[in-house]
Amino acid sequence: MRKTVLATMALLASAAPALAHHPLGGMPMETFSHGLLSGIGHPLLGFDHLFFVIAVGIAALYTGAARLAPAAYIGAMLVGCLMMSFGVGMPFKEVVIGLSLLALGFIVLSGRALSLPAAMAIFAVFGLFHGSAFGDAIAGQESGVGGAVQIGYLIGLGVVQYAIAIAAGWLLKTVWNATEAATANARVAGAIVAGIGLFLTLENIEGAVFAAAGIAG
Repeated sequence: MRKTVLATMALLASAAPALAHHPLGGMPMETFSHGLLSGIGHPLLGFDHLFFVIAVGIAALYTGAARLAPAAYIGAMLVGCLMMSFGVGMPFKEVVIGLSLLALGFIVLSGRALSLPAAMAIFAVFGLFHGSAFGDAIAGQESGVGGAVQIGYLIGLGVVQYAIAIAAGWLLKTVWNATEAATANARVAGAIVAGIGLFLTLENIEGAVFAAAGIAG
């Protein structure tokens, strides 16, 4: 069973980077449907965001409020996205996103269930940074985007990530029988997310060291 979890998540990890972060192939968003498709695609094509929201769904499962707890992440993520679209970004977002996977993955790996308030607080804090990264897609368009595009983008982001979180918890509980936080399958999933977070964190540290030394990455 643990091999099934490992193989599934490893496959996602290997496939996602090749797809990059551009659901529209880098084309500008001009309509509501463009925004919606881009909002749906960004979390799926960016493995850092994808694995974090999977971890959110797993951690939320053991709070006793599997459907409520992820809403804290969704709400904060949308706020962070909106802030960035108006030019107000979170500092060191890529660094914090890597640390978010490391931290939440380690929590799931530990086999300890979070209380609902603690889980929602953690989800919300990290959600601001993930949302700020998502907001780059809008802030980066030279001509700006209209209200319809932005609404579509936010709807796509919110709906797909909430669905992923709920699905992750449901699959772990019903398919892999991980009914408690200390279950081996849940902890294996946490280890995978933590491992990805460690990789991203080390990559960020390497990039910072190279930049400080004036070496091109």
